[in-house]
Order: sequence, then C-alpha cells, then structure tokens
Amino acid sequence: MMPPRHSGERPDATFQNLRFKQASRVRDIAAAVRLQRFVMLTVYDCIVSEHDLSLVALAALVCALASLTAVNLMHHVRRSDRSRIAWLGIAAASTGFGIWATHFIAMLAFSPSLPTAYNVILTVVSLVAAVALTGIGFGAALLAKHAAAPWLGGALVGGGIAVMHYTGMAAFEVAGTVAWDRALVAASILLGALIGAASLFVALRTSSLHAKLMGALLLTLAICSHHFTAMGAVAITPDPSIVLSASSIRTEWLAIGVAFVSLAILLLAVVALSLDIRERRRASLEMERMRDLTDAAVEGLVLCDGNTIVTVNQSFAQLTGLTSEQIVGQSLAAWITDGSKRDKLFASLGQAVETELRNGDGTLLPVELIARQINYNGALHNVVAFRDLRDRRNAEAKIRYLAHHDPLTGLDNRTSFDHRLDREIRLNRRAKRQMALLCLDLDGFKEVNDIYGHATGDRVLQDIAKHLSSVLVDGQMLARLGGDEFAIIAPHVTDPAQVGHLADTLLRSLKWDQDGVPAGLVSVSIGIALYPSDGKDRTELLSSADAALYRAKTEGKGTYRFFEAAMGAQIRERRSIEHDLRSAVANNELSLAYQPQAQVDTGEVNGFEVLLRWTHPTRGNVPPSVFIPIAEESGLILKIGEWVMRQACREAATWMRPLTIAVNVSALQLTSDGFVEFVQSTLDGTKLPPERLEIEITETALIRDPNRALQTLQRLKALGVNIAMDDFGTGYSSLSNLRAFPFDKIKIDRSFIQSVHTNPQAAAIVRAVLGLGRGLGLPVIAEGVETSEELRFLGLEGCTEAQGYLFGRPAPIQEFVPLISHNVVVLPQALRRAAAD
Repeated sequence: MMPPRHSGERPDATFQNLRFKQASRVRDIAAAVRLQRFVMLTVYDCIVSEHDLSLVALAALVCALASLTAVNLMHHVRRSDRSRIAWLGIAAASTGFGIWATHFIAMLAFSPSLPTAYNVILTVVSLVAAVALTGIGFGAALLAKHAAAPWLGGALVGGGIAVMHYTGMAAFEVAGTVAWDRALVAASILLGALIGAASLFVALRTSSLHAKLMGALLLTLAICSHHFTAMGAVAITPDPSIVLSASSIRTEWLAIGVAFVSLAILLLAVVALSLDIRERRRASLEMERMRDLTDAAVEGLVLCDGNTIVTVNQSFAQLTGLTSEQIVGQSLAAWITDGSKRDKLFASLGQAVETELRNGDGTLLPVELIARQINYNGALHNVVAFRDLRDRRNAEAKIRYLAHHDPLTGLDNRTSFDHRLDREIRLNRRAKRQMALLCLDLDGFKEVNDIYGHATGDRVLQDIAKHLSSVLVDGQMLARLGGDEFAIIAPHVTDPAQVGHLADTLLRSLKWDQDGVPAGLVSVSIGIALYPSDGKDRTELLSSADAALYRAKTEGKGTYRFFEAAMGAQIRERRSIEHDLRSAVANNELSLAYQPQAQVDTGEVNGFEVLLRWTHPTRGNVPPSVFIPIAEESGLILKIGEWVMRQACREAATWMRPLTIAVNVSALQLTSDGFVEFVQSTLDGTKLPPERLEIEITETALIRDPNRALQTLQRLKALGVNIAMDDFGTGYSSLSNLRAFPFDKIKIDRSFIQSVHTNPQAAAIVRAVLGLGRGLGLPVIAEGVETSEELRFLGLEGCTEAQGYLFGRPAPIQEFVPLISHNVVVLPQALRRAAAD
C-alpha cells in the first residue's frame, strides 16, 4: 500500500525522504508500521489522486487523434483498389502506436510515490502486440464479407488493447509488490472488447462524417475505459527489498520515446486528415460528375442504401412531380408499393421488372425497373433505373387498336371484320339462324380524289363512315375493307325484306354536300348475301356479296342487289378477263383497226379513227364494250392507252398522204400526270406533225376535274394537236363545255344519227347540233352512218364529215393502202352518188 501524498509535497521529495528513512532506520519498527498504512487505490482514487491530470488529458488527446486517424485510414483502405494490404498495415501501425502511446502517457501520469522503471523487452513486445492485434482486427472488419465482420474485428481490436495493456503492465517495474483485482481485470477486458466491437461497426457502417466521429469516439472510449479500469484493479504494496533492474528503461527515457511516438501519431493524423480531405474532394467531384451524368439520363435513377433513398436524378424527380430534397431519405417502398416486385427487383439484379410507381399526387404510373449494385463512398449501394412506360403502353395500345381498326375512319378493319364474320357464322350455324353480309363500294369516289384532292377524299370517307354508322343498330358491324370498300355484318336476320330496308336506309344516308363535293357525285352500290343460302363460310359469303355488288354497279350504281346464283359466274368471268388483259400487250394480243372519216359531199378521205381490238387465244375476239370498261375500272387503260397512241402515231407517220389520225383518250388518261409530256415525246419519236393528231375525249372526262382537264387541253393545243368532243349530246352540260373548252371539232353520237328517220326528236337534235357548229365555227362529224338515207339527210342538213359502216368498217390499215397513198383520195363512186343525191 502507498502512503497518501501530502498537499503541496512533490513526488520526488517524498521519494527521497523515503529512501533516506529506509537507509537509516532499516530495523526501525515504527517505519514498518508507517509503510503498512498504504491502502489499495480505487479507480477514482487512481485517476484523481494518483495521476497527473494534465498528462491524463494529453493521453486522452493522443488516444482521440489515434482513433480518428484509424477510422479515416480504414475508410481509405476500403476505398483503395490497390495496395489495400499496405494501407491496412499503416492503419494498424498508427492505431497500435496510438494505443501504446496512450497507455504509457497514462503510466507517466501515474504517481505511485515509489521508484519505477520499464522492462525493455516487454515494452517492445507490448508495442508489437498492439500493432499486430489491431491489424488482425482491422483486417477482419474490412476484408471479410460477412455482416458481423465489423463486430468481430472491433472485438479483436479490444482484445489487442487488453494484450498491449497487460503486457505493458508486466513491463512496469516498481519497488513493491503488485496485486490484481480479478473482477476489475475481467471488467476491463470486457469493456474494451464490447466498446471496440461497437466502434468499428459504427465507423464502417457509412462514410459520413457523423459515423466517423462516433466511431472514433467509441474507439477512444474503448481504449481509455479499459486502461483506467485496469489501473483501478492494481494494488501496489511498497517493498524496500525489491530493487529495479539495471537494464530497465527509466521513466525519463520512456517519456522521450512516448513523445516521439506521439509526434509520429500526430504526423499520421495529419496524413490521414489530408487523405480524408482529398478523398472528400474527389468524392465531391465524382458525385457532381455522377449527378450531371444521371441528370442527363432519360430514365429516372435512384441511389439506395438498402431501402433508403440516398439521391435521385432530375428525371426521377420530374416523374414523381416532387423535388429531389422531398424524395431523399424516404424509403423506396413509398414509391414502389408492391413488395413482391421490390423483392424480385433486388433478387434478380439486371433483370427488368414491370410494376407501378406511386408519384407525388398518389397516382400510379407504369414503369420498368432495373437494379444494379455499385460501390458508392466505399459501400455497396443499389442503383434503380425507372423507365416511364406510359409512352410505350400508349404505343402498344395504339398498335393493338390499329391492328383491328382503320386509322382514317376508326371503323373495324379487314382483320377485325374477318374474325367477327367467322364468329357470327359459327354462332348462327349452331343457332340455325340467318344473317346478312352487305358489301358496299363508293361510286364516283375516284373522281373526288382526282378533282378535289386526297385530303378532301379522306374527309369524304370519314363523313361517309359517320353517316353509315348512324344507321346501324346494336349488334351490327361496319368495317372498312380498304380504299372505298366497306362491309356490314347484320346478324339475326329473319326476312330478306329486313335487309332490303337496311340497304335503302344506307343509300338515303349519303345525301349530303361535303367540302363543295356535289350531292350525287358520290353514291354507294350495295351487294347483299345471306347466310346460309348464299354461302356456308366466309369465303363463299364474301364472293357472293361481291358478285351482287358488281351487278349493282353495272345496273346503274347507287342501288343494291341481292345475290343470285348466276352472278357468281359473271363476276368470275370479269376477273378472268381482267387477269388476261394485264398480259395482252406483252403477248401481242392487241391490234389496231382503222375507220375512214370522209367528206360528205365528195367522199374524199380526211383521216382515220383508230379503234382497239383484242384477239384472245381462247376467247377469240373480245368486244371493246366488254374489255374497255374493265380496263378503265382496273387502271389498265393507262398502259394500254400509251401503247395505242405510240402505234397509231408510228403508223400514221408512214403514210404518203397527210391524213389525220384520231385517237380516243379516256378520262383517266387525260387527268394522269405527265400525259402532255407523253404526247410530246410520242410525236417527237414518231416524227408525226402535231396537226395530224386528233385527240377525242368524251364529256364525262371533263367533269372529273374541270380545271385540270382545261389545263391539259390548253397545253395539248399549244403543241398543235387537235381536240374533238366525242359522243356530243350524251354527257353533262354540253353547251357550257363547248364554250369553256378549246375544241376543234364536234362528233355527233351514233345514237342520234341512226334515229333521224324514225325519231323526229333525234332529227331535230342533229339539225340543232349542225346549226350550233356553224354558229361556233366548229366542224361537225357524224358517227355511225350506215345507210345512204342517213348520208343523204346529213348532206341536206349541211354536215361536212361523216364516218360509219357506209364508208368502211374498221379494218387493219393494210386494207386501206390505196387511201393512204396518192393513188386514191376518194371513196368509191357509189358513195359519192349517195352523197350527191
């Protein structure tokens, strides 16, 4: 036991007095009694009464610096990709030296009032033990992947503190005997291990400044609590017989060594602080770059520590309708409410997961999520990418809609129509009920496109779809099959008259005026087929309805027809003719026939009208009245018309006499792009003078697109080509057409000529046209003259030109060789006498 220190007495003076008393009065019993008055020190007495508090504060400061340095270096080890073991060694050395210096500075502060010294070997061993065990603890905490690794590593560090302390106490030499309180020894070891374990868990949990400070504080507490609890377990009983070894280190030398170690710790602390500052600056720059990069991303990006949101980019903030500050710190579950989808997201990293995002106002948005792990600030974090699926879902919905609907009118398309028709056939077959299929085709719609443009045509289609839809009742379906073709499915039909009433209603629904398109220009023809009488499946039913539609169009248009058995053969025949006509030019099946045009009074031939003939290998001679309408409806007339124009001009250019050649041009040709240029190139290529070419057009061609027709005719006139109005009197607004368009000749239709002797009205019309021609200064040519009586009538009425069977039937040009040469310029004598009579 140590005697208490008197107030104001210096320790070294007490020691000198004690030495003096021991030397002078060894056998003095009174001195022995005074030595027995030393009592065991408590922890509090140890710190307050037997320690120099200024050195205790210095020990605590060194310990705090060492702990903070250790925490910073451990974080640097975690961030380092290379030299991790080297940095781990530096961290272990600085911390071990710090623990060792803390112990010995505290030992210097301890004043037992007895001679003291330190064993050199054990002192060095205590330092090595501190460094080694601290390194082992740091390695276990940093390098192991288990979640409990920081706890285990901290406990190992606490054990290292204990080993260092008790090895250092073993190196402590004092002129007395040392006794230990086992309970306090155990308490010191337990405190060091527990607080040490907690210190590394807190310090390494995150890289925030708060975590680092708290970890350093707990490590400081672990070292200091262990040391002073262990010092409280010591009881020293002075024993004058114990002599300090000569090889031990005196306290003064130890103080110098501790000062050196403390200085090294300060330097390491500065290095660690500079590393931390540099790393923070690098992390800040990296964070700024990453934030700029993530803000540039289209997808929303969320960085999570577990389920806690650490940061988000601007895209995610815009997706939720909140600011980044309002989102950071919240749980990911607040935005992804489906727990199973969250679990799937993190269980299968890199795999897309579709779910719903709850935005700021509580509404749910469809999103696609992909999660990945990254190392952020030395710890693993989850990055979740949010891809807004609204546009994709809308696009998918639009694609699904377009797959079954017509984009222009919004009606069901052919795919949807086919599915519905098949389903209705199955239902009506089981129920043994009757149903109707109506196929609709617009009459005159092509003229709308040609005259008013495709934009107007589209609006007309939309308007027609609206009108037709308004007529239907629930259960009936209207579909647009393509172009100007529509179809209606009418299930549960009990009587054909019911379908006829529906067709009448549909026809009346189209009486309208759209964007200046005259009412009546567009009408609808309807073909009707009934199930099961007209077809047992979709193919048969559609074929029957199509045949009925064709009959309706050929019998006046703007009407409806029910299917009849004979119609099937007719429609098949028409399609076969169209198919064969497509290859007629290539197969040299087409030929030209020429019919003379002559002066009525003299019989002199002025020219020829070219007529088209088709000789089919199996059908034989196909009448023009059969194949020309099919060519016009199918558009084949464009290709065929070009062939006719080239052949006729090439043939006429070889004639010795400069006779005119008249070529019929359809409405489709007249309004087609590049027609004038084609005529120009044909004339140039065949060397035929333009004034010898006469283009015949019907009045029907003029109403398709009057403005465009006028421009085309004016350009043809500018080339020098002559223009004749064919079939005058059978079209629309004949008188206004004569005034508006640049015609050079009028052709009276054969129907009037052949009735002049049987129909007084026809004779009056012919006289009127001839008078009109004289008044306008336009030559008039009569078509279809077959008898001498008709020719005599025309001569008496002043008609100057005529053509017809009386002058010659259409024939190959070889039969008219005398007329195209200089040998013969007039028709036979009989014709001249008929004209003169």
